[in-house]
Amino acid sequence: MNTKAIFNISYGLYVLTAKEGEKENGCIINTLQQVTEKPLAITVTVNKQNLTHDMILRTGKFNVSLLSTACAFDVFKHFGFQSGRDVDKFADYPDVVRSENGIPYLTKGTNAYVSAEVFQTVDLGTHTIFFAKVTDADVLSEDPSLTYAYYHEHVKPKPGAEEAKTKGYRCKVCGYVYEGDPLPEDFICPWCKHGIEDFEKIV
Repeated sequence: MNTKAIFNISYGLYVLTAKEGEKENGCIINTLQQVTEKPLAITVTVNKQNLTHDMILRTGKFNVSLLSTACAFDVFKHFGFQSGRDVDKFADYPDVVRSENGIPYLTKGTNAYVSAEVFQTVDLGTHTIFFAKVTDADVLSEDPSLTYAYYHEHVKPKPGAEEAKTKGYRCKVCGYVYEGDPLPEDFICPWCKHGIEDFEKIV
């Protein structure tokens, strides 16, 4: 089976944010969908390894910042390549506004935000689907939405000459490089949480 076929499905990319007490956090997702118009409802599917997942599970509220083609790679590094369990992602982070629900959303590199409240969850084992009612939303810019394909073609840095000298494996999803050989069978990418089936050997 050629799993690269799945990469041709059109995804958007988003920063999912939550707040629990004084703690704020966010992570990169590609799984936002509108499911009904009346009532206006959406779903997001979140990996259980993300702290944001646990915060939403406990609070039942979240925001989604819809990334645009003006989004810089630094946003992906900041919200996707480090854990909120280790760092405060919103400490001194610029270009952030708190919506009426008190949860932050990004104002730069985005074209809209949506606030929502969870009314149902579905446990998928490694992930949870959150069904949520939209409580607020606004358009922030006219820039086109950032798709998964656009990210890979125009935003994610291409492998450089130094990386080519490295012995190891590269994640085809986010670009993380595992140095060493062989790649452990149970290895999970620390950046995007994909397994070894999404890694390729650096030649």
